[in-house]
Amino acid sequence: MILITGATGTVGSEVITALLPAQAGHMRVLTRNPGAVFPDGAQKVVADLGDSDLAPVLDGVHAVFLLTHGLHIAAHDHRLIAAAQRAGVERIVKLSVRNVGHDATDPITTLHRAGEEAIRDSGIGWTFLRPTAFMSNALNWAGMVAADQVVYAPFAVGRAAVVDPADIAAVAAACLTQDGHNHHVYELTGPEPLSPSDQVAILNQVLGRDLRYAEADPASTLAQMVSYGMPKELAHAVIELFRSTVEPYNSEPTGDITAVTGRPARSFTDWAQAHHNEFPAPEAVQNAATIEESR
Repeated sequence: MILITGATGTVGSEVITALLPAQAGHMRVLTRNPGAVFPDGAQKVVADLGDSDLAPVLDGVHAVFLLTHGLHIAAHDHRLIAAAQRAGVERIVKLSVRNVGHDATDPITTLHRAGEEAIRDSGIGWTFLRPTAFMSNALNWAGMVAADQVVYAPFAVGRAAVVDPADIAAVAAACLTQDGHNHHVYELTGPEPLSPSDQVAILNQVLGRDLRYAEADPASTLAQMVSYGMPKELAHAVIELFRSTVEPYNSEPTGDITAVTGRPARSFTDWAQAHHNEFPAPEAVQNAATIEESR
């Protein structure tokens, strides 16, 4: 039995896809949402890593995909690790961040580092996946792409070898089901370093739009995230994580995805072509607004 935490998220949902159908009937997915729907073959369990009794969640579980986020990363990691020790779990595959291995001290990296250290000390077998920024973060631009076709994002000089979440999931699935990955750290990247402007240029080509990039002030981006309902402390932590794209190591591709999966990492062009329907055209947004106004 494999337990998937963060099962409704971008990477967690991809891990489920990567494991099915081979793992059907032997995969448990953790969610806080009683209404969450998962594919056939995935056993849903409703619980919260923050305060639920995790013994039933981990009963009979051999391996765990551990995905925690926000400002509770270390606390949730510690609770699950303790419960996993009691349950006799043999392997934890933790989704971390690339910055952990490069002495970064931003809040989110610091929390992931604490989680990794707790797993190392637990006696449970482990694999750490440390990706760079996700290609799917570009979906946060969908509204801007559809509205005025100008993408505002901070840190114009930042360049990261952004990675497809589906590639992260493919590596996670291998580490959960195959031997040979115990006590390994994998830095997961795409094949080339890209700035925000580079990504917008690729979207422009794939979507056939007249898009352009404009650098946003980090403070304005933080204020916008808070206006959308994100707690200010978390928004600050996210901005500091974004700031790490200016560090040279984030622009350096690795071969770890190929080493584990046997195939090349997908490019941002590949990702954009696969997700082009998630970027609505301006006319689609206008039509939706017109329909809403007429009701």
